Amino acid sequence: MRFTFFKKRRIGSEIAPEEIFLDSYNSPDFDTQQFEGRIERPISKRAGWGLGIFFSVIGIVFIWQLGTLQIVKGESYYEAGKNNSLERQPLFADRGIIYDRNGVELAWNTEQDEADTDSFPHRSYTETKGFAHILGYVSYPSKDASGRYWQKEFIGKDSVEKVYNNRLAGENGSVIIETNARNEVTGQNVVNPPKHGENLYLAVDSRIQSKMHEAMLLMADTAGFTGGAGIMMDVANGEIIALTSFPEYDSNILSRGSDKKVIASYITDKGRPFMNRAVSGLYTPGSIVKPFVALSALTEGVISPLKQILSTGSISIPNPYDPSKPTIFKDNKAHGYVDMRHALAVSSNVYFYSIGGGYGDQKGVGIDNIKKYSQMFGIGKKTGIDLPAEVDGNIPDPAWKEKNFKGEKWRIGDTYNTSIGQYGYQVTPIQMVRAIAGIANNGVLPNPHVLKGDIQKEENKEIVSLSQEHFTIVKEGMRLMVTEGSGARLNVPYVKVAAKSGTAQVGVSKNRMNAWIVGFFPYEKPRYAFTILMENGPSSNQLGASFVMGELLRYMETETPEYFETL
Repeated sequence: MRFTFFKKRRIGSEIAPEEIFLDSYNSPDFDTQQFEGRIERPISKRAGWGLGIFFSVIGIVFIWQLGTLQIVKGESYYEAGKNNSLERQPLFADRGIIYDRNGVELAWNTEQDEADTDSFPHRSYTETKGFAHILGYVSYPSKDASGRYWQKEFIGKDSVEKVYNNRLAGENGSVIIETNARNEVTGQNVVNPPKHGENLYLAVDSRIQSKMHEAMLLMADTAGFTGGAGIMMDVANGEIIALTSFPEYDSNILSRGSDKKVIASYITDKGRPFMNRAVSGLYTPGSIVKPFVALSALTEGVISPLKQILSTGSISIPNPYDPSKPTIFKDNKAHGYVDMRHALAVSSNVYFYSIGGGYGDQKGVGIDNIKKYSQMFGIGKKTGIDLPAEVDGNIPDPAWKEKNFKGEKWRIGDTYNTSIGQYGYQVTPIQMVRAIAGIANNGVLPNPHVLKGDIQKEENKEIVSLSQEHFTIVKEGMRLMVTEGSGARLNVPYVKVAAKSGTAQVGVSKNRMNAWIVGFFPYEKPRYAFTILMENGPSSNQLGASFVMGELLRYMETETPEYFETL
């Protein structure tokens, strides 16, 4: 066997011994580590066929699977694949916090718990009553049925939230969300972070605001008033220290929008809780316009401040069509002889009929001057306060009557009624607090604003250039109203107040009234002006808006005495 094996290896030419030695010697100097000089043997046919069959099977399996995916299950995988998506979603910015002037939070953001599906913080408002009409509310971001946001921002819907929406809102960021076919989040990547909104400080003192509202509600419950508004303003720079209105809505309920029953009740409420009476309510002013009629009479020189006019309780004007039926214009009582200061103190209608329209030997300033001087103090026009829905007012004149009463002519009785703030006279509480501040400032009219430190508002003031002596006379009359007249509730020992009250009959039967009090303090160096309106109370009521201001002053004596300090 051994011989046969070696014999077969020698088939062909014989290998010479020197060839063996030569190959071993590696004469060409091959690199044996790289297998140079090795004799290659061809792959056998059996190995080639095996390799070919292997790759053929792999190819067939691949084609089969490809066909299954593309043809048999292609549609189902296509539908599932559509749900594997990358989606850009908003990263909501925190809305700016609203503080009062002392850093008390009035509106802030509340992070939601894990059970809440919203991806944004909720807006929360102080639970203290009286702030809705100065803060407002917001509309939340909203999703469609598929869960995508169609409203991607908070939108301020009223008051400060609306006026300063751009500053409070900030800027949303965005995030890429990856979801699978089961709508499960498989990954996310923040593209750009949100920029949080600006925090705002209001000029409002929440302590005074709350107490003012509380006193107004107490007055309403006691005497049957159905609404009201109150304002306190810094006469130097126009900062609003308090501004409240009732009835009011709940900012938290409106923002969340979940309590449909309560929201529906707001809409149908005849008390109109959505109306901010301080800036949007138009009211007949009554006697609170008398200080401005007095200034017009002094400036036009129709009367000396010391001249006395007799009030027997009324005056009568002959009827040219029926002398037996004269027109009677009543006073609130027979005051006897009163000069200008005391006429303001007791609010004598006869005195102001006489200097307004003229009577007997007393010349009047006339309707044109009544309107002119009232407008000088901003009465009848918007103040420009940084709150929405402010309205103009109206001071009646012959053109107004002709337009609204089918061409009827203006008569002396119309001037009389306008002289005491009746007839077609319409004002807002914010107009009156600014006008009274103008008297306190001897003619400098501040621009009211709720945002603390609004330099633009504080610098551009209107000036009413009238005699400083005339301002002093009117202010002395307003001080007498507190010490000797109907404003005794404001005659407190810890601060001197000057004021003017007023009532205006409302309703067809004139059995209802609006009650006003306007004024300023401290009397020697005025710092703050105020206006309180109590709406639609019974005419028989002996308590008016001065009760509300009296309650506020008593509260301020112990809780905020710094407001009584003179500069």
